[in-house]
Amino acid sequence: MVVLNRIYTRTGDAGETALGDGTRVAKHAPRVAAYGTVDELNSVVGIARLHAEGDLDAQLARIQNDLFDTGADLCRPDMQKDDEAEYPVLRMVPEQVDRLEAEIDAMNRRLEPLRSFILPGGSALSAHLHHCRTVARRAERKTIELSAVESVNEAAVKYLNRLSDWFFVAARIANDEGRADVLWVPGANR
Repeated sequence: MVVLNRIYTRTGDAGETALGDGTRVAKHAPRVAAYGTVDELNSVVGIARLHAEGDLDAQLARIQNDLFDTGADLCRPDMQKDDEAEYPVLRMVPEQVDRLEAEIDAMNRRLEPLRSFILPGGSALSAHLHHCRTVARRAERKTIELSAVESVNEAAVKYLNRLSDWFFVAARIANDEGRADVLWVPGANR
């Protein structure tokens, strides 16, 4: 259980922060950038949820929880030392990726195939889900950038990759199952 009885600690005033294993690193370190972007994504999902209802809201709630799991995974380096930790280390698992894929497939069955690229917009929920999609892509890029210099759980990378696809399909669902998508018209303003 997490207990947060003090919000500020002053330990980061010199530009460093602690990772999940207690290691202190610069706040601009690649690992901090990766899980910080996942945290940002969780915040924009929260904004999208203000416009969501029913099953879509429930799915977004699960995604928010998964994003906390992803952040917990990314903030803990050196997976080889997981068994030495004082408590069970939380890592993303393939089943979380599988769930996203099943949800994408179910939503996609309700949509007509795209014959054009679409512009972010339409309904408020769709616009927010497109914002989530772009932040998810950035979180994925930051995580892959981290993986070039340190070990990263493969399931976390796959989850972020599928998640941006999930947001794209969900944005179409939020636009009257694609009927209110805003289509790109190449060269329309020349």
